[in-house]
Amino acid sequence: MGTAPDAGEAERPPASGGTHALDDLPRGPHERAEIRRALLEVVAQGHGTVLVTGQTGTGKSRLLAQASAAAPGRVLTASAVDWEAGCPAAVVAQLLGEDVGTLADDDPFAAARRLADRAGGDPVLLVVDDAHWGDEASLRALSTLGRHHRDVPAVVLLAATPGAGSSATAELLRRTADTTVTLGPLSSRDLEELCADRGRPLPPWLTERLRRHTQGNPRHVLALLDELPAEMWDVPDLRLPAPEDVAVRVGEACLALDPEARALVETIACFGEPASLDEVGRTAGVEDVLRPLSEAARQGLVKRFGGRSLPVVGPSDPMVRAAVLDLVGPHEAAAIRRRAADVVADPHRRLALRAAATPGPDVALADELAELARTRAGDGAWSDAADALLEASRLTDRHADRELLLIRAVDAMIGAGAVFEAEAMIPAIENLLDTAIRNSVLGYLAVQLGRTDQADRALRRAWELCVPDTDPDTAAWVCQRRVLDALLRGDGPDLVAWADRAVDLVGSGHPAAVESLAMRGLGTAAAGRPRDALAEYRAAVGRVGGGAQLQRVTMGHGWLHLVLGELDEARAELESAIPTTTLGGSSRISLWASGWLARVHFLAGDWDLALRTVAQGLRRAERTGIVIVTPLLAWTAAQVHGLRGDHERAERVLREADSGADDYEIMAVPRRLARASMAELRADYGAVVRALAPLAAEERTAVSQPGWWPWRDVYANALVLEGHLEDADAFLTDHEQRAQEQQNHAELARLGWARGRLHTARGDLDAARDAFESAIASLDGQPLRWDRARAHFAYGQSLRRLSQRREADTVLSTARELFLALGASSYVARCDRELRAGGVHQSRPERGAQDLTAQEAAVADLVARGLSNKDAAAELHVSPKTVQYHLTRIFTKLGVRSRAELAGLHREKP
Repeated sequence: MGTAPDAGEAERPPASGGTHALDDLPRGPHERAEIRRALLEVVAQGHGTVLVTGQTGTGKSRLLAQASAAAPGRVLTASAVDWEAGCPAAVVAQLLGEDVGTLADDDPFAAARRLADRAGGDPVLLVVDDAHWGDEASLRALSTLGRHHRDVPAVVLLAATPGAGSSATAELLRRTADTTVTLGPLSSRDLEELCADRGRPLPPWLTERLRRHTQGNPRHVLALLDELPAEMWDVPDLRLPAPEDVAVRVGEACLALDPEARALVETIACFGEPASLDEVGRTAGVEDVLRPLSEAARQGLVKRFGGRSLPVVGPSDPMVRAAVLDLVGPHEAAAIRRRAADVVADPHRRLALRAAATPGPDVALADELAELARTRAGDGAWSDAADALLEASRLTDRHADRELLLIRAVDAMIGAGAVFEAEAMIPAIENLLDTAIRNSVLGYLAVQLGRTDQADRALRRAWELCVPDTDPDTAAWVCQRRVLDALLRGDGPDLVAWADRAVDLVGSGHPAAVESLAMRGLGTAAAGRPRDALAEYRAAVGRVGGGAQLQRVTMGHGWLHLVLGELDEARAELESAIPTTTLGGSSRISLWASGWLARVHFLAGDWDLALRTVAQGLRRAERTGIVIVTPLLAWTAAQVHGLRGDHERAERVLREADSGADDYEIMAVPRRLARASMAELRADYGAVVRALAPLAAEERTAVSQPGWWPWRDVYANALVLEGHLEDADAFLTDHEQRAQEQQNHAELARLGWARGRLHTARGDLDAARDAFESAIASLDGQPLRWDRARAHFAYGQSLRRLSQRREADTVLSTARELFLALGASSYVARCDRELRAGGVHQSRPERGAQDLTAQEAAVADLVARGLSNKDAAAELHVSPKTVQYHLTRIFTKLGVRSRAELAGLHREKP
């Protein structure tokens, strides 16, 4: 039992050459839509070879059909088959519609020439499905067509299944393709859309269950949607069978096995999770398991997991397991599980097997499972506890116990991060009596779903119904939920109060108290005492020692280090808090660790790593149903994409992460920061002020504390550039004092360069220089590469405004190099415009025949790109009147009469 670890991020095979839109595709939600859009772009461009790979049933043929339908010219198609793999030129003959005997067997140049002639100079799309069975002569001809007939507007699309065909053919396909793209399994969101298109919309928890069962394979999903009666999809605990074609294949494969191999396959399916070779062999009564196991593996029925030191085996996928269990039947499956229970040593697994073998009530077994769940919950192993409680609820014949065990099972699911599974059980929970524990669980789930009002109502009701004197255990758990609620609201004092209340009720060793104390340090920091919080976490690490609870403490400790700007320490803590397999911990905690680790990578300038961390986190959030963390993850992704110049993708990430849920601070703030970042890239500082002003008005929560969110320098900078100098001065003075009191040096450096902006606006060169130099000197000793680049850019802009052009040129050149190293192409372009506007290194001939000044050239560039006078003024750090003055001179010099003509003139420039 337990939650299987998420698979690592799939890496796309590198392209063998060339550059296409497919070369930099995202790996997050809606990946297929991105692939389809980019593939159609390659088709429209009219040249290139694309290899589409993916397992059988992942939709390769459908993708080729969509590309064919959108092709602007002629489409030539072929489908390779295994029995023609050794027939030279068989695929080319299909494409040409000719008899294979008319083609030279081994002359790829002649065949390529024939294909080029067939195109006749018009655009042509050549599509080869199941190319892994393609003959080598045809594949060489297609490669030759692309390399030696570049004047022919031909696009070649090849679809192949990894592992099928020969290794030589696979290598030839790889070398032929300019670009390779892999169709992976459907995401939950893609699967949800597929089901809706099929007329069978499913709730999120059932969509995710279907995705796991089919491993996201579209063919199997569609088969089950068609094969199962409509009324079965409304059953809450629906057992998903194997699709009919899988069941037939598995049945034939099992019949082909010898008795020992079949016994092993049946035993492995009955275990329900990977088991050791020894456990499987002893349960099946097979002494030498290697030979029959190899036979079963060749039939695709089992596979090996784990490392060399501890190999385990399991069914090759959930559908195979379902098919084998149907063949075995419930009576024989129960007998196998009872034998397995006598073999395994782990008490948790032994009880699980006994429960699975018991069809009716067994009160004694239910009590054993409940006690096991209590122990596992104490260790923070919530997934194990949930499984044990669900079985205990099924096996008890005492009505009151059954309800309580069911509530506790749902509670444990939420603790493990299995929100989809918990949500599926909510109808059953809502029909139970209005008790404290019932409301506590409903509130806990509402917290994970970001529903602030619903969470508050349920948790308030839970506390009203508590009787701490007679039931301190339930009261302590309500306190723990209140601790989490306060953390997400950013209310430090409230968090500390509820955590202390939990400890007072049940002592520091109780699981509810341990979980509360794992968050208490964050509450202390959010209340304005971060150094005290560090001491709390050091003590907590020593107190917890190890196990799943350590994951919670480690994550909180890493989050706190990030608040203090201590990136190296934050990275180490957060990286160790992510893998649930290492700490036996929770997907919920792993998600939080991913969100903050992505911020660490962003600030340190490791943007590719930040995007990979975000992608892994978003996939985990999508699979668990925990939406509370998605704005945090999306903020980092949107910021990176925007800074790299891909504003469309940045906006798309933000739209997809918008759950529509009520906003906790932990959700609302990153959304505001992302919007402010997008506005800052457009030099729309009024929008920056509007996005962040609500944060400036907040005094009670963590958002007002130094370092919790990196927004104060952005806001102060925007206030200055919008001309609100007195407001900026008051704001900076207040937050500089707070940062100084808390010794947050990273925050002081950020505020320092913003203070430099303010001195610049007031015309005080010496004060501005001192503020910028001090901030940059402080940042130079820290791994905050993004902040360092921003400080240099603001410094250079300010020096240019104060007419220190040569010094500005040096500082801006440094900023440009820093941004270039980060990959922030948007700011590299801004640095280039600033440098051109300064004109220090620009020779007169470079100004063009019309002899625009450096400042005029910069204004012309911005206005031609569509910026208003106000936006161009903000970008160049001048007034709108100055922009209009330059624009009048530009029109005269260039002989144009409007902005539209100016834009057209710029488009015509070589």
